[in-house]
Amino acid sequence: MTPTSPSMWNPRTRRGFRYLYVVDAVTLFALMVAITVVRFGLDWPTYPWNHYLIGFAVATLLHMVVYYFGGLYEFEQRLGHRPWLPRAMLLTFMAVGGDATVTLLTGRYLMPRANLVVLAVAGAVLISFNRWGARRVRLLRAGKPRVLLSGTPADIDSAEEHLADAEPDAVVAGRLDDPSLIIPEADRLGATELLLLSGQPLETIYPEPLGELEARDIGVFRRITPADTLLGLQRSRQIGGMPFVALREHALPVCRLRFKRLLDLAYLALLAPFALPITGAVAAYVRIVGGRGVLYRQERVGRGGVPFVLLKFRTMARDAELNGPVLAVSSDPRVVRGMDWLRRTRLDELPQLWNVLNGTMSLVGPRPERPQFVSRLEREIAGYGRRHDVPPGITGLAQTQGHYQTDPGYKLGHDLQYVVNWSPVLDWQIMAKSLVVMARRNAR
Repeated sequence: MTPTSPSMWNPRTRRGFRYLYVVDAVTLFALMVAITVVRFGLDWPTYPWNHYLIGFAVATLLHMVVYYFGGLYEFEQRLGHRPWLPRAMLLTFMAVGGDATVTLLTGRYLMPRANLVVLAVAGAVLISFNRWGARRVRLLRAGKPRVLLSGTPADIDSAEEHLADAEPDAVVAGRLDDPSLIIPEADRLGATELLLLSGQPLETIYPEPLGELEARDIGVFRRITPADTLLGLQRSRQIGGMPFVALREHALPVCRLRFKRLLDLAYLALLAPFALPITGAVAAYVRIVGGRGVLYRQERVGRGGVPFVLLKFRTMARDAELNGPVLAVSSDPRVVRGMDWLRRTRLDELPQLWNVLNGTMSLVGPRPERPQFVSRLEREIAGYGRRHDVPPGITGLAQTQGHYQTDPGYKLGHDLQYVVNWSPVLDWQIMAKSLVVMARRNAR
């Protein structure tokens, strides 16, 4: 096995990168103690020392949570890494704000107030230093990055010159002009990074062999062309003085997906006092108007392409799909009389709050489709499967911008825009607009 083989430094099997959890926690706790000792010596004011030590432990835990969900523990490729200090500074200031919030809510000072100012600055610097140290340790243990260059001979020659000048820690392991040979060449050469240099179509790398390369922790970067910059591309990385964008099989890292899940549970707790009585009232209406069979269960495709059972109030006749699945259309004749307003206002989706609670759905995300339609759309529309990177939602960007009859290709554009740009603020905007859309459709 070569010293740079991916299995030598795989965060899924080794703990080298995960030791940062312990290192950061010890660093933060020790920093809080050091700041207090420098300011007051061993005679700490107001409270006994054990009060402050408990406060330091709580503050350390809060900081670690913020760092985790902020992405500081996601595996990073060694080439084109972004500067740590700006990210660490932003997250540390957020965590310090959390420390202050705990004090306001509980009346318990986790540390002397002036310490927070020093902690915000010194903490960010030390957390960034820890990552610099981890990078150096990783270089010593795993060896230099081994780069496989793919493109035209002229582009490869130019890239080799740039790497030799600006990336002394990188080794050019090989050259490749046939994308179909990426996997065997990467294995043969023990490559840790792949640079796509000549504007190869994304279809040559996505979804495969990108997924297989990512599973082996081989970083994949595509050089940004002048035409790409005209589209407003902003998230670039500099490798050897050349602009690249990192390609990933999935748009959101695990930490952000978990953060989204926690937000969903928090929103459900806030919505429950209002949603439960409304759901009960709608269920009674459906029972009276439509008869037995209030709930309708249907198989849909969820995150990662895994099927799940979606719940909704039944608004169509029981034999609506006697001849097989049919996409819904505007003014669908299969809808039971008196139920159309439930579909217009999306109130028929209320039972999906249970899907959100059990984790098969999210409040906001791409609407889940049926397996029969997904298999066809994946064949017809390139990149359709990327919408399954996040859990499907009760509402989504495509629902606030379009209608039932909106072309699937246009819907996919909205869905992918949501997946790539997800943030809590974007979810708030979509939820607020969904309420406006529901009110407008109910007024018709």
